[in-house]
Amino acid sequence: MNINLEFIKKRRLERGFTQKQMAEKLGFCNASIYNKIELGHYKLPAEIMPQLAKILKCKITNFFIL
Repeated sequence: MNINLEFIKKRRLERGFTQKQMAEKLGFCNASIYNKIELGHYKLPAEIMPQLAKILKCKITNFFIL
């Protein structure tokens, strides 16, 4: 399945979070890692999806392109 990166970015912006803030909330050592995930250079790790959904106030299923 493909990840809907546009949805993730849109929700992040709607919630008013910077990439740096998202990286901190997800426990990444720096914003560069989050940036690369959002751009599709790194795969979105399955283990962070529940936490990401909670931060973005959405369902995990919203992350997937059907």
